[in-house]
Amino acid sequence: MPAIRGVVCSFCGCVCDDLEVNVEANRIKAVKYACAIGMEKISKCVEERDPRILIRTGGQLREASLEEALDRAAEILANSKYPLLYGWSNTSCEAIKLGVELAEELGGVIDNTSCVCHGPGIEAAQEVGIVEGTLGQARQRADLIVYWGCNPLQAHQRHLSRYTVMSQGIFRAGRKDRKLVVVDVRKTSTARMADLFLQVEPGMDYELIQALRMAIRDEEIEAEKVAGVPIEQVEELADLMVNCEFGFMFFGLGLTQSSAKSDNITAAINLIQDLNFRTKWLILPMRGHHNVTGANKVSLWETGYPFAVDFSHGYPRYNPGETSAVDLLNRREVDAALIVASDPVAHLPAQTAKAFTELPTIVIDPLMTATALLADVRIPSAFTGIEAEGTIYRMDGVPLRAKKLVDPPENILPDTVLLGRLLERVRKLRRR
Repeated sequence: MPAIRGVVCSFCGCVCDDLEVNVEANRIKAVKYACAIGMEKISKCVEERDPRILIRTGGQLREASLEEALDRAAEILANSKYPLLYGWSNTSCEAIKLGVELAEELGGVIDNTSCVCHGPGIEAAQEVGIVEGTLGQARQRADLIVYWGCNPLQAHQRHLSRYTVMSQGIFRAGRKDRKLVVVDVRKTSTARMADLFLQVEPGMDYELIQALRMAIRDEEIEAEKVAGVPIEQVEELADLMVNCEFGFMFFGLGLTQSSAKSDNITAAINLIQDLNFRTKWLILPMRGHHNVTGANKVSLWETGYPFAVDFSHGYPRYNPGETSAVDLLNRREVDAALIVASDPVAHLPAQTAKAFTELPTIVIDPLMTATALLADVRIPSAFTGIEAEGTIYRMDGVPLRAKKLVDPPENILPDTVLLGRLLERVRKLRRR
Protein backbone atom coordinates (compact mmCIF):
# COMPACT_ATOMS: atom_id res chain seq x y z
CA MET A 1 0.00 0.00 0.00
CA PRO A 2 1.45 3.44 -0.95
CA ALA A 3 2.48 5.80 1.82
CA ILE A 4 0.10 8.55 2.91
CA ARG A 5 1.92 11.78 2.10
CA GLY A 6 1.52 15.26 3.51
CA VAL A 7 0.54 13.96 6.93
CA VAL A 8 0.19 16.67 9.59
CA CYS A 9 1.87 15.90 12.92
CA SER A 10 -0.36 16.42 15.95
CA PHE A 11 2.31 16.68 18.63
CA CYS A 12 3.75 20.19 19.12
CA GLY A 13 3.08 23.69 17.81
CA CYS A 14 5.38 23.14 14.81
CA VAL A 15 2.59 21.02 13.24
CA CYS A 16 4.97 19.67 10.59
CA ASP A 17 2.96 18.83 7.48
CA ASP A 18 5.51 16.89 5.43
CA LEU A 19 5.29 13.46 7.09
CA GLU A 20 4.81 10.15 5.28
CA VAL A 21 3.00 7.28 6.99
CA ASN A 22 2.69 3.65 5.90
CA VAL A 23 -0.51 1.90 6.95
CA GLU A 24 -1.26 -1.81 6.58
CA ALA A 25 -4.40 -3.58 7.80
CA ASN A 26 -5.47 -0.48 9.74
CA ARG A 27 -2.14 -0.37 11.61
CA ILE A 28 0.59 2.26 11.32
CA LYS A 29 3.75 0.47 10.22
CA ALA A 30 6.20 3.30 9.57
CA VAL A 31 6.51 7.07 9.95
CA LYS A 32 9.02 9.14 7.96
CA TYR A 33 10.39 12.66 8.54
CA ALA A 34 8.82 13.20 11.98
CA CYS A 35 10.98 14.05 15.00
CA ALA A 36 11.53 11.35 17.61
CA ILE A 37 8.61 12.52 19.74
CA GLY A 38 6.20 12.93 16.84
CA MET A 39 7.19 9.55 15.45
CA GLU A 40 6.60 7.89 18.82
CA LYS A 41 3.18 9.51 19.20
CA ILE A 42 1.93 8.62 15.74
CA SER A 43 3.25 5.06 15.75
CA LYS A 44 2.71 4.10 19.40
CA CYS A 45 -0.06 6.21 20.96
CA VAL A 46 -2.82 3.82 19.92
CA GLU A 47 -1.06 1.04 21.84
CA GLU A 48 -1.21 3.13 25.03
CA ARG A 49 -4.99 3.56 24.91
CA ASP A 50 -7.30 2.25 27.61
CA PRO A 51 -10.60 1.75 25.70
CA ARG A 52 -12.82 1.44 28.76
CA ILE A 53 -15.74 3.81 29.25
CA LEU A 54 -16.00 4.40 33.00
CA ILE A 55 -18.56 5.79 35.46
CA ARG A 56 -17.99 6.28 39.17
CA THR A 57 -20.57 4.49 41.31
CA GLY A 58 -20.30 4.24 45.08
CA GLY A 59 -16.82 5.74 44.95
CA GLN A 60 -15.54 3.14 42.45
CA LEU A 61 -15.08 3.34 38.69
CA ARG A 62 -17.01 0.72 36.73
CA GLU A 63 -17.32 0.01 33.03
CA ALA A 64 -20.38 1.37 31.26
CA SER A 65 -21.84 1.78 27.79
CA LEU A 66 -21.25 4.93 25.78
CA GLU A 67 -24.92 5.91 25.99
CA GLU A 68 -24.95 5.53 29.78
CA ALA A 69 -21.77 7.59 30.10
CA LEU A 70 -23.11 10.38 27.88
CA ASP A 71 -26.39 10.42 29.80
CA ARG A 72 -24.54 10.67 33.12
CA ALA A 73 -22.23 13.41 31.77
CA ALA A 74 -25.21 15.40 30.44
CA GLU A 75 -26.96 15.07 33.80
CA ILE A 76 -23.92 16.41 35.68
CA LEU A 77 -23.57 19.40 33.36
CA ALA A 78 -27.28 20.20 33.08
CA ASN A 79 -27.62 20.22 36.88
CA SER A 80 -24.56 22.42 37.44
CA LYS A 81 -24.89 26.16 38.01
CA TYR A 82 -21.37 27.23 37.08
CA PRO A 83 -19.32 24.54 35.27
CA LEU A 84 -15.76 24.79 33.96
CA LEU A 85 -14.94 23.44 30.48
CA TYR A 86 -11.15 23.16 30.27
CA GLY A 87 -8.42 21.82 27.99
CA TRP A 88 -9.04 21.96 24.22
CA SER A 89 -5.41 22.35 23.07
CA ASN A 90 -5.05 18.76 21.80
CA THR A 91 -8.23 18.48 19.78
CA SER A 92 -9.57 19.95 16.54
CA CYS A 93 -11.01 23.41 15.94
CA GLU A 94 -14.34 21.79 15.08
CA ALA A 95 -14.48 20.19 18.54
CA ILE A 96 -13.51 23.47 20.23
CA LYS A 97 -16.39 25.26 18.47
CA LEU A 98 -18.80 22.73 19.97
CA GLY A 99 -17.18 23.32 23.37
CA VAL A 100 -17.92 27.05 23.10
CA GLU A 101 -21.56 26.25 22.25
CA LEU A 102 -21.79 23.96 25.25
CA ALA A 103 -20.28 26.57 27.60
CA GLU A 104 -22.76 29.17 26.36
CA GLU A 105 -25.66 26.77 26.81
CA LEU A 106 -24.58 26.01 30.38
CA GLY A 107 -23.67 29.55 31.41
CA GLY A 108 -20.24 28.33 32.45
CA VAL A 109 -16.60 29.11 31.72
CA ILE A 110 -14.56 27.76 28.83
CA ASP A 111 -10.79 28.02 29.24
CA ASN A 112 -7.86 26.44 27.46
CA THR A 113 -4.31 25.64 28.52
CA SER A 114 -3.13 29.14 27.51
CA CYS A 115 -4.05 30.26 31.02
CA VAL A 116 -1.00 28.42 32.38
CA CYS A 117 1.44 28.91 29.48
CA HIS A 118 1.26 31.69 26.85
CA GLY A 119 -1.67 33.60 28.32
CA PRO A 120 0.58 36.51 29.42
CA GLY A 121 1.81 36.84 25.83
CA ILE A 122 -1.75 37.01 24.54
CA GLU A 123 -2.60 39.69 27.11
CA ALA A 124 0.48 41.71 26.10
CA ALA A 125 -0.40 41.47 22.41
CA GLN A 126 -3.92 42.71 23.17
CA GLU A 127 -2.46 45.62 25.10
CA VAL A 128 0.21 46.93 22.69
CA GLY A 129 -0.23 44.95 19.46
CA ILE A 130 2.32 42.53 18.05
CA VAL A 131 4.51 42.31 14.94
CA GLU A 132 4.02 38.61 14.19
CA GLY A 133 5.09 36.59 11.18
CA THR A 134 4.95 33.07 9.81
CA LEU A 135 7.46 30.27 10.10
CA GLY A 136 7.80 30.49 6.32
CA GLN A 137 9.17 34.01 6.65
CA ALA A 138 11.71 32.78 9.21
CA ARG A 139 12.77 29.94 6.91
CA GLN A 140 13.05 31.97 3.73
CA ARG A 141 14.37 35.33 4.95
CA ALA A 142 15.70 35.51 8.52
CA ASP A 143 19.47 35.89 8.95
CA LEU A 144 19.31 36.35 12.75
CA ILE A 145 17.25 34.08 15.01
CA VAL A 146 16.79 34.77 18.73
CA TYR A 147 15.34 32.11 21.04
CA TRP A 148 14.42 33.65 24.39
CA GLY A 149 13.35 31.44 27.29
CA CYS A 150 12.87 28.31 25.21
CA ASN A 151 14.80 25.20 24.20
CA PRO A 152 13.46 24.01 20.83
CA LEU A 153 15.99 21.19 20.45
CA GLN A 154 14.15 19.45 23.29
CA ALA A 155 10.58 20.75 22.99
CA HIS A 156 10.17 21.52 19.26
CA GLN A 157 12.75 19.22 17.75
CA ARG A 158 12.36 20.13 14.06
CA HIS A 159 12.01 23.88 14.60
CA LEU A 160 15.65 24.67 13.84
CA SER A 161 16.03 22.27 10.93
CA ARG A 162 12.69 22.97 9.26
CA TYR A 163 12.04 26.64 9.97
CA THR A 164 15.08 28.55 11.24
CA VAL A 165 18.89 28.41 11.44
CA MET A 166 19.47 25.01 9.81
CA SER A 167 16.75 25.28 7.16
CA GLN A 168 17.38 25.91 3.48
CA GLY A 169 15.42 28.99 2.44
CA ILE A 170 14.99 30.88 -0.81
CA PHE A 171 17.18 33.75 0.39
CA ARG A 172 19.23 31.89 3.02
CA ALA A 173 21.52 28.94 2.36
CA GLY A 174 21.22 27.43 5.83
CA ARG A 175 23.43 27.67 8.90
CA LYS A 176 26.25 29.54 7.14
CA ASP A 177 23.86 32.39 6.24
CA ARG A 178 22.35 32.78 9.68
CA LYS A 179 23.32 33.67 13.23
CA LEU A 180 21.72 32.14 16.31
CA VAL A 181 21.31 33.89 19.67
CA VAL A 182 19.90 32.19 22.78
CA VAL A 183 18.85 33.97 25.98
CA ASP A 184 18.06 31.65 28.88
CA VAL A 185 18.69 31.08 32.57
CA ARG A 186 20.88 28.05 31.85
CA LYS A 187 23.01 26.72 29.02
CA THR A 188 20.55 24.45 27.20
CA SER A 189 21.25 22.15 24.26
CA THR A 190 20.02 24.92 21.94
CA ALA A 191 22.34 27.43 23.66
CA ARG A 192 25.33 25.17 22.91
CA MET A 193 24.67 25.70 19.20
CA ALA A 194 24.41 29.48 19.50
CA ASP A 195 26.76 32.09 18.09
CA LEU A 196 25.95 34.17 21.17
CA PHE A 197 24.48 32.97 24.47
CA LEU A 198 23.29 35.38 27.16
CA GLN A 199 22.70 33.74 30.55
CA VAL A 200 20.12 35.91 32.29
CA GLU A 201 19.44 35.74 36.01
CA PRO A 202 16.09 34.06 36.80
CA GLY A 203 13.25 36.57 36.87
CA MET A 204 15.36 39.38 35.38
CA ASP A 205 14.32 39.16 31.73
CA TYR A 206 12.43 42.45 31.85
CA GLU A 207 15.55 44.34 32.96
CA LEU A 208 17.62 42.76 30.20
CA ILE A 209 15.07 43.62 27.51
CA GLN A 210 14.94 47.24 28.66
CA ALA A 211 18.75 47.40 28.62
CA LEU A 212 18.70 46.11 25.03
CA ARG A 213 16.23 48.84 24.11
CA MET A 214 18.58 51.44 25.63
CA ALA A 215 21.56 50.02 23.73
CA ILE A 216 19.63 50.06 20.46
CA ARG A 217 18.84 53.74 21.02
CA ASP A 218 22.52 54.41 21.83
CA GLU A 219 21.68 55.41 25.40
CA GLU A 220 24.36 55.00 28.06
CA ILE A 221 23.92 52.11 30.52
CA GLU A 222 25.64 52.95 33.78
CA ALA A 223 26.27 49.40 34.98
CA GLU A 224 28.81 46.65 34.41
CA LYS A 225 26.11 43.99 34.29
CA VAL A 226 22.37 43.91 33.68
CA ALA A 227 20.41 40.88 34.90
CA GLY A 228 23.71 39.02 35.31
CA VAL A 229 24.76 39.70 31.70
CA PRO A 230 27.96 41.75 31.08
CA ILE A 231 27.15 45.04 29.39
CA GLU A 232 29.55 44.10 26.56
CA GLN A 233 27.29 41.17 25.66
CA VAL A 234 24.20 43.38 25.80
CA GLU A 235 25.82 45.81 23.37
CA GLU A 236 27.02 42.95 21.15
CA LEU A 237 23.48 41.60 20.86
CA ALA A 238 22.11 45.10 20.22
CA ASP A 239 24.61 45.52 17.35
CA LEU A 240 23.62 42.14 15.87
CA MET A 241 19.94 43.02 16.06
CA VAL A 242 20.30 46.44 14.47
CA ASN A 243 22.63 45.29 11.69
CA CYS A 244 20.83 42.14 10.54
CA GLU A 245 18.70 42.18 7.38
CA PHE A 246 15.77 40.23 8.80
CA GLY A 247 15.47 39.16 12.43
CA PHE A 248 13.03 36.81 14.12
CA MET A 249 12.55 36.40 17.88
CA PHE A 250 10.88 33.31 19.34
CA PHE A 251 9.94 33.34 23.02
CA GLY A 252 8.88 30.53 25.33
CA LEU A 253 7.58 29.91 28.82
CA GLY A 254 10.88 31.10 30.27
CA LEU A 255 9.68 34.59 29.33
CA THR A 256 5.89 34.31 29.79
CA GLN A 257 6.03 32.55 33.16
CA SER A 258 8.91 34.37 34.88
CA SER A 259 8.10 37.02 37.47
CA ALA A 260 7.05 39.95 35.27
CA LYS A 261 4.67 37.78 33.18
CA SER A 262 2.84 39.92 30.57
CA ASP A 263 5.18 42.88 31.20
CA ASN A 264 8.04 40.75 29.85
CA ILE A 265 6.18 40.21 26.58
CA THR A 266 5.08 43.84 26.38
CA ALA A 267 8.75 44.85 26.70
CA ALA A 268 9.79 42.26 24.07
CA ILE A 269 7.15 43.54 21.65
CA ASN A 270 8.32 47.12 22.28
CA LEU A 271 11.88 45.96 21.54
CA ILE A 272 10.77 44.54 18.19
CA GLN A 273 8.87 47.74 17.42
CA ASP A 274 12.03 49.75 18.19
CA LEU A 275 14.08 47.52 15.91
CA ASN A 276 11.64 47.97 13.03
CA PHE A 277 12.68 51.63 12.83
CA ARG A 278 16.16 50.36 11.87
CA THR A 279 15.63 47.04 10.04
CA LYS A 280 13.03 44.25 9.76
CA TRP A 281 12.02 42.16 12.81
CA LEU A 282 9.20 39.78 13.74
CA ILE A 283 8.28 37.99 16.98
CA LEU A 284 6.36 34.77 17.68
CA PRO A 285 5.56 32.61 20.74
CA MET A 286 6.75 29.00 20.79
CA ARG A 287 3.37 27.36 21.35
CA GLY A 288 3.42 23.91 22.91
CA HIS A 289 0.37 21.73 22.16
CA HIS A 290 -0.40 21.15 18.52
CA ASN A 291 -3.68 23.12 18.53
CA VAL A 292 -3.36 25.52 21.45
CA THR A 293 -3.19 28.31 18.86
CA GLY A 294 -6.41 26.95 17.36
CA ALA A 295 -8.04 26.96 20.80
CA ASN A 296 -7.31 30.69 21.05
CA LYS A 297 -8.41 31.37 17.47
CA VAL A 298 -11.76 29.57 17.78
CA SER A 299 -12.46 31.19 21.13
CA LEU A 300 -11.74 34.60 19.57
CA TRP A 301 -14.04 33.95 16.60
CA GLU A 302 -16.90 32.74 18.71
CA THR A 303 -16.69 35.03 21.75
CA GLY A 304 -14.27 37.88 21.04
CA TYR A 305 -11.85 36.58 23.69
CA PRO A 306 -8.96 34.07 23.41
CA PHE A 307 -9.34 32.14 26.70
CA ALA A 308 -10.96 32.27 30.17
CA VAL A 309 -14.39 33.17 28.74
CA ASP A 310 -17.28 33.37 31.22
CA PHE A 311 -20.91 32.98 30.04
CA SER A 312 -22.55 33.18 33.48
CA HIS A 313 -24.12 36.58 32.71
CA GLY A 314 -25.64 35.34 29.45
CA TYR A 315 -22.93 36.93 27.33
CA PRO A 316 -19.15 36.39 27.08
CA ARG A 317 -16.95 38.07 29.69
CA TYR A 318 -13.16 37.89 29.97
CA ASN A 319 -11.00 38.76 32.95
CA PRO A 320 -7.88 36.59 33.41
CA GLY A 321 -7.20 36.22 37.11
CA GLU A 322 -10.94 36.08 37.77
CA THR A 323 -12.39 33.91 35.01
CA SER A 324 -9.36 31.68 34.30
CA ALA A 325 -9.41 28.02 35.31
CA VAL A 326 -6.68 28.08 37.96
CA ASP A 327 -8.28 30.99 39.81
CA LEU A 328 -11.79 29.50 39.65
CA LEU A 329 -10.52 26.17 40.96
CA ASN A 330 -8.43 27.78 43.70
CA ARG A 331 -11.48 29.72 44.91
CA ARG A 332 -13.67 26.59 44.56
CA GLU A 333 -16.23 28.61 42.58
CA VAL A 334 -17.15 26.05 39.91
CA ASP A 335 -19.47 23.15 40.71
CA ALA A 336 -18.65 20.76 37.82
CA ALA A 337 -15.92 20.28 35.24
CA LEU A 338 -15.65 18.95 31.69
CA ILE A 339 -12.03 18.25 30.72
CA VAL A 340 -11.33 17.69 27.03
CA ALA A 341 -7.93 16.60 25.68
CA SER A 342 -6.00 17.75 28.75
CA ASP A 343 -4.69 16.47 32.09
CA PRO A 344 -4.93 19.33 34.62
CA VAL A 345 -4.47 17.07 37.66
CA ALA A 346 -0.98 16.19 36.40
CA HIS A 347 -0.01 19.71 35.38
CA LEU A 348 -1.70 22.29 37.60
CA PRO A 349 -0.46 23.21 41.09
CA ALA A 350 -1.32 20.56 43.70
CA GLN A 351 -3.80 22.74 45.61
CA THR A 352 -5.53 23.62 42.36
CA ALA A 353 -5.65 20.02 41.15
CA LYS A 354 -7.13 18.94 44.49
CA ALA A 355 -10.35 20.72 43.49
CA PHE A 356 -11.11 17.88 41.09
CA THR A 357 -11.57 15.55 44.06
CA GLU A 358 -14.31 17.85 45.33
CA LEU A 359 -16.53 18.35 42.27
CA PRO A 360 -18.13 16.08 39.64
CA THR A 361 -15.78 15.80 36.69
CA ILE A 362 -16.15 14.46 33.15
CA VAL A 363 -13.09 13.61 31.06
CA ILE A 364 -13.06 13.12 27.27
CA ASP A 365 -9.54 12.08 26.27
CA PRO A 366 -7.93 9.32 24.17
CA LEU A 367 -5.61 8.30 27.04
CA MET A 368 -6.15 7.28 30.65
CA THR A 369 -4.84 10.31 32.54
CA ALA A 370 -4.47 11.26 36.19
CA THR A 371 -7.56 13.46 35.78
CA ALA A 372 -9.52 10.56 34.29
CA LEU A 373 -8.72 8.42 37.32
CA LEU A 374 -10.39 11.04 39.54
CA ALA A 375 -13.32 11.62 37.21
CA ASP A 376 -16.96 10.62 37.64
CA VAL A 377 -17.27 9.92 33.92
CA ARG A 378 -14.42 8.94 31.62
CA ILE A 379 -15.05 8.65 27.87
CA PRO A 380 -12.14 7.69 25.58
CA SER A 381 -12.03 9.48 22.23
CA ALA A 382 -10.24 9.09 18.91
CA PHE A 383 -6.78 10.63 18.40
CA THR A 384 -7.05 13.81 16.32
CA GLY A 385 -4.73 13.62 13.31
CA ILE A 386 -4.45 9.84 13.58
CA GLU A 387 -7.95 8.38 13.95
CA ALA A 388 -9.95 11.52 13.23
CA GLU A 389 -9.49 14.40 10.82
CA GLY A 390 -9.84 18.04 11.74
CA THR A 391 -8.45 21.55 11.44
CA ILE A 392 -5.50 22.53 13.62
CA TYR A 393 -3.44 25.73 13.76
CA ARG A 394 0.33 25.93 13.62
CA MET A 395 2.02 28.19 16.19
CA ASP A 396 2.17 31.02 13.62
CA GLY A 397 -1.59 30.97 12.99
CA VAL A 398 -1.48 28.98 9.73
CA PRO A 399 -4.43 26.51 9.58
CA LEU A 400 -3.72 22.95 8.43
CA ARG A 401 -5.99 19.98 7.84
CA ALA A 402 -5.03 16.92 9.86
CA LYS A 403 -5.77 13.63 8.10
CA LYS A 404 -7.35 10.47 9.39
CA LEU A 405 -4.80 7.65 9.03
CA VAL A 406 -6.51 4.65 10.62
CA ASP A 407 -9.95 3.77 11.98
CA PRO A 408 -10.41 3.88 15.76
CA PRO A 409 -11.70 0.82 17.64
CA GLU A 410 -15.45 0.26 17.73
CA ASN A 411 -17.22 2.61 20.15
CA ILE A 412 -14.27 5.06 20.14
CA LEU A 413 -15.58 8.24 18.52
CA PRO A 414 -14.02 11.60 17.59
CA ASP A 415 -14.37 14.52 20.01
CA THR A 416 -16.70 16.27 17.55
CA VAL A 417 -19.19 13.39 17.64
CA LEU A 418 -19.00 12.97 21.42
CA LEU A 419 -19.39 16.68 22.13
CA GLY A 420 -22.22 16.98 19.60
CA ARG A 421 -24.14 14.18 21.31
CA LEU A 422 -23.40 15.62 24.75
CA LEU A 423 -24.61 19.08 23.69
CA GLU A 424 -27.82 17.58 22.30
CA ARG A 425 -28.51 15.75 25.58
CA VAL A 426 -27.76 18.82 27.71
CA ARG A 427 -30.16 20.95 25.67
CA LYS A 428 -32.95 18.39 26.09
CA LEU A 429 -32.43 18.19 29.84
CA ARG A 430 -32.32 21.96 30.30
CA ARG A 431 -35.50 22.51 28.26
CA ARG A 432 -37.67 20.10 30.27
